[in-house]
Amino acid sequence: MNISRLHIAAIITLASLSFVSCNNKKFHVNGEITDAKDSVLYFENMSLNGPVVTDSVKLDADGRFSFDEKATDAPEFYRLRIAGQIINLSIDSTETVNVKASYPTMASKYEVSGSDNCAKIKELALMQMGLQAQINAIANNPGMGVEAVEDSVGKVLTAYKNNVKIQYIFKEPMKAYSYFALFQAFTLGNVNSLIFNPRNNKDDIKVFAAVATSWDTYYPKAERGLNLHNIAIEGMKDVRILEAKQQAATIDASKVKVAGLIDVPLRDNRGNMRSLTQLAGKVVLLDFHAFSTPESPKRIMMMRSLYNKYNAAGFEIYQVSVDPDEHFWKTQTAALPWISVRDENGPSSPILSQYNVQSIPTFFLIGRDNTLVKRDVQVKDLDSEIKALL
Repeated sequence: MNISRLHIAAIITLASLSFVSCNNKKFHVNGEITDAKDSVLYFENMSLNGPVVTDSVKLDADGRFSFDEKATDAPEFYRLRIAGQIINLSIDSTETVNVKASYPTMASKYEVSGSDNCAKIKELALMQMGLQAQINAIANNPGMGVEAVEDSVGKVLTAYKNNVKIQYIFKEPMKAYSYFALFQAFTLGNVNSLIFNPRNNKDDIKVFAAVATSWDTYYPKAERGLNLHNIAIEGMKDVRILEAKQQAATIDASKVKVAGLIDVPLRDNRGNMRSLTQLAGKVVLLDFHAFSTPESPKRIMMMRSLYNKYNAAGFEIYQVSVDPDEHFWKTQTAALPWISVRDENGPSSPILSQYNVQSIPTFFLIGRDNTLVKRDVQVKDLDSEIKALL
């Protein structure tokens, strides 16, 4: 009887030890970042809701650091950060990842070992930096018009995506680095956008769906896999809605001038039909706007200043609101002196697609001959650009 009790006790003890061991598995990230004495190095979890600091250390002269965190059942993403310098990492289980770098060039010049995923993420991060440099060069070229910039940026993005799809994502869609690639971004002007667009690009949505399906197999019920599925499903739905609206609102040939300007015929806040073609002979600021955004009051004040300064010389503002609440829009625009119209389709408007508006607010400058001259990302000094066109 005593033996049985001891035997049972031993089993319980072993089971308890096993349980504790399974739940105390940890991964390790260590290394050194030189030339960063007294800097704070943050170790952050890149959660679905944004970065969360999990640990930090004030670096000594040797720059050595070591972080340990509980392992997860599916790949998770972290980053090392000093100020704006970031090194992205992924953790699969209980591996030990070693990082060596020097501040302040740690984001682009670092060594990583102990994880193939982290090595691939480094490759992707450096490629993205190269892509961003190309886009900056195109956008800052004063000799390129709106269409030329959009065409050139589109080509470099397509080439980048094709390379990443073939060489990384489709090779091993279940890997953490493939997931990381889906959420790489680029900046054009002040607008930050995903390289793979899961909102209205059919091919990009298929890429999201491929990774989501693979994660279902390898990491069933993982939160990130479920999130990918939701993104892909929403994207497919958005594409269907957009295609239906585009078919219902095919562009009338009379709305397109020889110069290529697509007209925007909409009713203003007083019920009158207004259009861009009516403004031939004037320099026009075509502004796509939402009065419900926090930055709206400051932007409206800036426009009032420009309007008061140049309206008498032939300057006009044609402001297109995408606010969903018509009454709110009318209230906000009642005292504005320029042309205020509203697109009842809101952010799903075909007009936004036709003008390749990827974020609100966005503006375009139109010359006296009713042709597009520049979009906001090409304008460094709006006051000077308007003065030159007048």
